[in-house]
Amino acid sequence: MNAIRIALGQVNPVVGDLIGNSALALETVASAVHSGAHIVVLPEMVITGYPVEDLALRPSFQQASLQATEDLAKAIDEAGFGEALVFVGFLRGTENDDTALGVPRGAPMNCAGVIHRGRLVTYYAKHHLPNYGVFDEYRYFVPGTKPLVVRAFGIDIAVAICEDLWQDGHIMDDIKSHDADLLVVLNGSPYEYDKTDVRRDLVAKRAKECGLTLAYVNMVGGQDELVFEGDSIIVDKTGEILARAPQFSDHLLLCDLEFPGKQKTSMTDTTVTYALDSSMPSIVSAIASTKNERVDRLEETYNALTVGLRDYVNKNGFTSVLLGLSGGIDSAFVASIACDALGPDRVFGVSMPSEYSSAHSISDAQDLADRTGLNFRIVPIKPMVTTYTDELGFTGVAHENLQARVRGTTLMGISNQENHLVLATGNKSELAVGYSTIYGDAVGGFAPIKDLFKTDVWALARWRNDSAESRGQTPPIPPNSIEKPPSAELRPDQLDTDTLPDYHELDAILHAYVEEDKSSTEIIAMGFAPETVERILRMTDRAEYKRRQYPPGTKVSRRAFGRDRRLPMTNRWQESR
Repeated sequence: MNAIRIALGQVNPVVGDLIGNSALALETVASAVHSGAHIVVLPEMVITGYPVEDLALRPSFQQASLQATEDLAKAIDEAGFGEALVFVGFLRGTENDDTALGVPRGAPMNCAGVIHRGRLVTYYAKHHLPNYGVFDEYRYFVPGTKPLVVRAFGIDIAVAICEDLWQDGHIMDDIKSHDADLLVVLNGSPYEYDKTDVRRDLVAKRAKECGLTLAYVNMVGGQDELVFEGDSIIVDKTGEILARAPQFSDHLLLCDLEFPGKQKTSMTDTTVTYALDSSMPSIVSAIASTKNERVDRLEETYNALTVGLRDYVNKNGFTSVLLGLSGGIDSAFVASIACDALGPDRVFGVSMPSEYSSAHSISDAQDLADRTGLNFRIVPIKPMVTTYTDELGFTGVAHENLQARVRGTTLMGISNQENHLVLATGNKSELAVGYSTIYGDAVGGFAPIKDLFKTDVWALARWRNDSAESRGQTPPIPPNSIEKPPSAELRPDQLDTDTLPDYHELDAILHAYVEEDKSSTEIIAMGFAPETVERILRMTDRAEYKRRQYPPGTKVSRRAFGRDRRLPMTNRWQESR
């Protein structure tokens, strides 16, 4: 019986930071070896960060990635860890200068490198290139064509990268036919609702199909609009979970694996690409593997939003954030996320009352500041609005939107003066139907809740308060901000329901149309009034130009605006009964 300790390095790289990412990889290998690991597996494209988008097409970046990986191999050996077998994700170009249609420049490959004794001894290139949702890998990579099996420590180890695991046949059939003992899978798999359970079931299914132990490592952290939750996992050949990492945090997952000794075929008769000249490993004392449970959907969504904002701010070098506080649920919830992500000392809120603002809009904003400890100020906008109105004679919608734009200008001015990143506080319901003002409430550099429907905002706000209470802490979000009817307060006694259906009805229609691509006929058949459905769908289609100008924000759903759902702005197609 062969006993081997494997370590999965669930880490948070930064796109383009090859030096920093290599240092992170070396640190992880060192920690793993000090913990007795013989095999270390790091995520997909960890050397470059992921996704690299058009950076993949730059020959200089391709070469730098390969060089960084080779340098990492030397650094691991020089640090005394060269006997460890290390799998690491990186980008490399090829010698192919073909400029044929459909071949990305330099023919870059998304690779898993194998490092041993100071060398990058071989690599595996990702076979299946996803081209759906947030992925556009046909644009960036050429697919690999050969399997990779490494013989080490008396076992055969197959390799796959992310999407390879999701596709039936081909590489999975190759692995099964080889009768490998262990499959290591390097991943950059972004978070979305309920994907964790789907991924767990897929890992178990592939392990049982191929009759092997499967080790799945996923990166963690935010990258622009994407967030990776980790949730690395190891299962045995029956699909039983042996070890599982936590979600949304860096973690080194260690697990002792046992394999029955069996006669190996010669290399000339198999797909073995590289065989280590290594002695059988030894484990001084067994370790108890951790099996972290998945948190519930509300908590994991909140964690995704928090990590997404934290990493966008920190990785881009911002020191603080600024947002308008209206006293309503959206700005209060965004402020709560920001305080949890960055600490209240780095969060600055501004109440900007107009002549139509209710007394509770200021008092609720002040209550939020008192509960969270964020920095707070009040800047009345009535004098500025009056000056514009007197000069230009704005009335009606122009006057309403003027108030929003003065607020936007105020926030951007403070941002320039004090060097804050402005957070937009709009939600997915508003973005869908265009219920926002360009250069007004739509200003900002990041929009933390742009992929949350309004009803999700309410549910998560209540969860966050309940979570605080359960720990004996002060709930961050004022109850009145949650319970009061939403209003833009741009005219006397205004409510959102003056323009829109009740949000529960609106969100159900939008979910069917945006998330599920249902037609108007199908949505009407769900029980909604035809006139309401047609009006909402028409508003959604016409608002594409607004969404194109909205800041980026963390993706949590299956169909986020911008990343997943891309429609032409000039478009005469309309859903009709």
